[in-house]
Amino acid sequence: MNSWAPLAPSKAGSSSASSWASVLKPAKHAAQTATSGPLIGRYPESIVLRIVHHLPIPDLPNVARCNRALAKLVRDERIWEKRCKLLGLDVDQGGEPSQIAVEKSAQAPRRQGSLRRSIEEDYGDFSNGDFEDVDFGDFSAGVTTKAKEMSLLDFDEVPLPSRPAANGNNRASGFFAFNPKPMKGTFGPYYLAYKQHHLSLIPLCVHLRSSPSPSSTLALLFPNATTLSAQSDMLLSLLLFLCPRLQPLHDWGFLRQALLAAADRFDSTCLVAFEVADNKGNEDDMRLAAESSWKVWDAGGGSRDQWECGRVWVEKREVFYETGKWDALENIVKTTSPAGEPVRQLDFTPMDAFMSHVLETFRLDAQKATRVFPLGARVVVSFCDRVANDVIGEYVQALLSQTRIVSPELFLQASAAAFVQSWKLVDVTMEVLGDKSLSIQVEDVIYKMFEVNIDEYLDEETESVKRSLDSICRMWDTQRGADASMGEGPTFLNASNPDQVKKNVLAGFRDVLLLPVTIVPRTVTYGVHAIVSGGSHAVNGLSMLNPQKWSGSEVKQQVVFEEKDELPPPPPIGEKVRDEADSSFDRLQLLVSLDTALELIHADRDSLKRCETFANYPGKAGHRVRETIEEIFILLLKAVGDRHIAPGFKVASQQMSSYKPAAETTSVAPLLQFFELVHVGDTIQSMVQVYFDKDLAKYVDKTDFLNAVMREKKRFETVLDDAVAGGLNAGIEVLMNQVEHIIQVKTGPREYYPTEGTPLELGPTEGCREAIACLEMHCNLLRGSTSKEVLEVFYQEVGIRLQAILQRHLKRQIISLEGGFQIIADLNAYHAFITSLKQPRITEDFANLKMLGHVYIVSDGKDLAQIVRDVTRYGGTFRPEDIYEFIQRRSDWKKIEKTVDKAMYSLSVRDDCVVM
Repeated sequence: MNSWAPLAPSKAGSSSASSWASVLKPAKHAAQTATSGPLIGRYPESIVLRIVHHLPIPDLPNVARCNRALAKLVRDERIWEKRCKLLGLDVDQGGEPSQIAVEKSAQAPRRQGSLRRSIEEDYGDFSNGDFEDVDFGDFSAGVTTKAKEMSLLDFDEVPLPSRPAANGNNRASGFFAFNPKPMKGTFGPYYLAYKQHHLSLIPLCVHLRSSPSPSSTLALLFPNATTLSAQSDMLLSLLLFLCPRLQPLHDWGFLRQALLAAADRFDSTCLVAFEVADNKGNEDDMRLAAESSWKVWDAGGGSRDQWECGRVWVEKREVFYETGKWDALENIVKTTSPAGEPVRQLDFTPMDAFMSHVLETFRLDAQKATRVFPLGARVVVSFCDRVANDVIGEYVQALLSQTRIVSPELFLQASAAAFVQSWKLVDVTMEVLGDKSLSIQVEDVIYKMFEVNIDEYLDEETESVKRSLDSICRMWDTQRGADASMGEGPTFLNASNPDQVKKNVLAGFRDVLLLPVTIVPRTVTYGVHAIVSGGSHAVNGLSMLNPQKWSGSEVKQQVVFEEKDELPPPPPIGEKVRDEADSSFDRLQLLVSLDTALELIHADRDSLKRCETFANYPGKAGHRVRETIEEIFILLLKAVGDRHIAPGFKVASQQMSSYKPAAETTSVAPLLQFFELVHVGDTIQSMVQVYFDKDLAKYVDKTDFLNAVMREKKRFETVLDDAVAGGLNAGIEVLMNQVEHIIQVKTGPREYYPTEGTPLELGPTEGCREAIACLEMHCNLLRGSTSKEVLEVFYQEVGIRLQAILQRHLKRQIISLEGGFQIIADLNAYHAFITSLKQPRITEDFANLKMLGHVYIVSDGKDLAQIVRDVTRYGGTFRPEDIYEFIQRRSDWKKIEKTVDKAMYSLSVRDDCVVM
C-alpha cells in the first residue's frame, strides 16, 4: 500500500457509522457483573455519585452536559443535601420531594441493538450531522464573570449538546444540530436552598476580588453600620462558602485568602471592643465581642491557643504577676533529732497557703471566663494550663530542686506531696466547668506539667526502697548476733490457741493497713513518716503487733486489739514448755523476727503509697509508674524471703542437728523453738498476703502466671515452704531421736519378761506413755502453724520413723508369754496415737504392726508357724522372714524352734541335715 487517505464521512446508519458508534459508546459484555443498583455507562451509579460528591460546584454543569444519566445524577438531592449541611443551611422538606431524587430506575444489561437507540439514550436524537464536525463551543462567550456565576446553577439554561446556546450561534449541522429530547423532573428543596444561598453570596465575592486591602474589604462588605454579631454571621457564611470541601467558584482560593485577611482585621476590631467592655466590667458586651470573634476565628481554622481575644484575657490575669510573694523553700524547715543533731524536714503549711490563694483566684477568674467566652473556645482549659505551668509548676520545681540537694528522702516526699497539691487545680477546674467530657484534657495539664520530674522520681523511689529494706535486714543481722537484744522466748506456744493468736495479729494488721493515708506533711514531728495519716499511731500500731510484746499489762494497752477478747491464761503445757526448754536453744524462735517483717512491710508501704499517687498517669510514664509499683513489692518479697526468713530457718536447722536427746523430759527444746519459728514464718506470709490483697491486687492480674509479681510471690511462698520443710526434716530427726531415747531409757530390762507371779497391769508401759506424750505434744504444737500439705508430710514421716523405732525396739527385747500381753498393750497405744493423726497410709501400717503382737501370746509352735506363714494376715507389710525374726525374741524360742522350723519349712535338723 503506497498511500493512504482519511476515512470519508458516512451517513448515519451505514456500516462506518456502526464502527463510530463503538468508539462513542463501547458495547457491554454479554455477561454483565451483578451490581447493587443502576449503571451509568459501565460503572454503578453509587460509585459515580461518590465522585460527583467531591467535585467543585463549577464542574457540575459540565458533568450535566455529558448525558442525561449524569444530568439526572447532578440533580440528585443527596449531592445538594451534603453541601447544604456544609453550609449549615436548615432546609424545610415539608413540600413534595423531587421526582429526580426518588427516581432510580434500574438499567437492564445492554445487548447488541441499533446505534440510534444507544445514541438517543445518552446523547439525544442524532439523526443528522457529521461526526468529524463535533465542536462543544464556548458556552460562556460574551457572558461576564458575574453573569456567568449568577447563571451557573440554572441547568435549564445551560447549553447542552442537544440544546444549542441561545446566543445567535445556532448550528445547522454537526453535533448541535440534533433534535433534543425534553428533560423531565424538578429540583428538590436542597438544591433550591443551595442555589438561593449561592446566588446571595456572589455579590459579596465580587467585593473580595475588587478590594485592595482588608480594611477596604470590610468597608465594602459592611457599608452600613452593623453590629459585631451581624458582621460575624456574614463573615462566617462566606468562610463556610469559600471552603476547600465546597469550592463554589473557580477562584475560591484567592477569595478565601482575601476573606481570611479581612477576618483577621475583624478579630482585631472585636478584641478592642472586648477590652473596652472588660475595662467597664460589662460582661454582656464582653460576651458579644468574644462570641463574634470566636465564630469567625474558628471557621477560619485558627488555633484555640492563638485566639487573640482569649489569649490576651488570660495573660492579663493577676495570678501570673504575684509569684514573688511566695517562697517554695519555706516548706523545708530545720528541726532536731532525738540525738540532738539538726535535720531538715518538710512542712507544707506554706504551700497550703500558696495553693489556697492561687486556687481561689483561679476559681473567680475561671467562673467569669465561663460567662463571657464560648464553651468551644475552651479558655478555661487554656487558663488552667497557664496557671499550672507558669505559677504552680515554677513553685514546685523550685521546691523539688532544693529537696534534691538536701536528701533523697525529702525529694521523694516532696514529689508525691507536690503532685497531690497540684492536682487540686484539676478539681477546681472541673467544678467550674461542670463538663465531664473535658476531664481528660484538664488532667493532662497536670500530667504534662509534672512529667519532667516523673522519671527521676521513679528511679529514686526504687533506689530508696532498696536502701531502706537492705538497712533493715542488715540491722536485724547485727541484732541476731547479739543475744542480749534478741527479746523474749516463745509466745505463740504459750497461747491456748496459737491459730486464734495469729488471726488476731492479722486482724490488727488489716486495721493498720486501712488507716487513712495522706501524702502531704502538714506538721513536723521527727521520726513520723508523713506518708501515713496519724503518724505515730500507725507506726506504734505496727510495732504492737509483735506477739513477743503481748505480756502483762501491754496486752490491755494495745489499741489495735482493744475490741478483741482477752486471751485465756496459758495452759499448763505452755508453762511446762518454757520450764523444760533447753537454755541452749531458747532463742531459736528469734531467728526470724515478726518485728523486722513488720518494719520491712511498713518501709515498703511508705514507698508504695508515694508511688501510688501517680498510678493514673497516662502513656509511657503511666506504664513506668505501674512497673515501679510492681518492682517495689517484688523488692519486699526478696527482702522478707531471701534476706530474712531463709537465713533464719537455715540457722535453725543447723542448730537442731546438734541437739542431744535427754530422757528426763518429753519436750524437744529445739523443735519447740522451731515450731514457734514456723508460727512466726506463717504469720509473716499471711501478713504479706494481706498486704498484697489490700494494696497490690488492683494493679496486678492475679490470673497471669507470667506476671513478674505473681512469679516472685510464688517463689517467695516456695522459699518459705522449703525453709519449713528443711527445718521440719531436721526437727523430725531430733524428735524421733528423743522418742527412741525415751523408749530405750524408760523401758525396763524385764518389762516384757516379767518374773513369774508378777501381777500384770495390762496398760502401756511408762516408756510407751512418755513417748506418745512427747509425740502428741509436738504434733499438736505444729497444728495450725503451717499448711495442710506440710502437716500431712510431717505426720506421715513421724509414723514411718516411729514404726521403724518400734521394730528395732522389739528386736532388742526378750518377750515371754505374759510379756506378750504387755507388747500388745503398747502396740495398741501406739496405734491409737497414729489413728488420731488421720493419715490412712500410716494408720494401716500400724494396724498390721498391732497384729504382730499376737505372735508373742501363742504357746503352740505349730500354731505359731501357721501364723507366720499366713502372708495375708499382715496386709503385705511383713514377710514371713520378717515375722520369723520377731518370734526369735520369744523367751521360749529354743523350745519351739524345731517345731516352728519343721512346720514352716518341713525340715528336721536331725533327719534332713547330712554332713558328708
